[in-house]
Amino acid sequence: MNRRFIRTAGFQLLELLIVIAIIGVIAAIAYPSYKDYVDKTRNGTAVSDIAAISQAIEQFYVRNGGLPDTLAEAGVGGLLDPWDNPYQYLRIAGSGMKGKGKLRKDKALNPINTDYDLYSMGKDEQSKLPFTNPVSFDDIVRCNNGKYVGLAADY
Repeated sequence: MNRRFIRTAGFQLLELLIVIAIIGVIAAIAYPSYKDYVDKTRNGTAVSDIAAISQAIEQFYVRNGGLPDTLAEAGVGGLLDPWDNPYQYLRIAGSGMKGKGKLRKDKALNPINTDYDLYSMGKDEQSKLPFTNPVSFDDIVRCNNGKYVGLAADY
């Protein structure tokens, strides 16, 4: 009787391995979903931040009659995106650029804004000027002078 009690008292090695395998399968299924959720949340945060920064820039414009040269001048210079990088800003109106230089461009290579560019470099923390470059697909951008804010890949 004592021998039987010892045999059934705990998990056998095979049962323990089966439980570990089941936990591993569940984790392998759940982890990609979790990562997608985190990415969507960070993208949403960047969209909200860009909308708030745009409002600060518009307030600066109303008070001063022109766009700021930097985000710091508009009072939002220290703000970081969800990936801990500074938001990128480039004043276009009044700078004499007019379609040249460092302007962000859409898939047809047209400048996406005429007043200013404002964007986050996104998850990969890299960005190239045209949206056709795969490095720019994850950028969170402001386009059409603020009518669109979202993923560059969706624009």
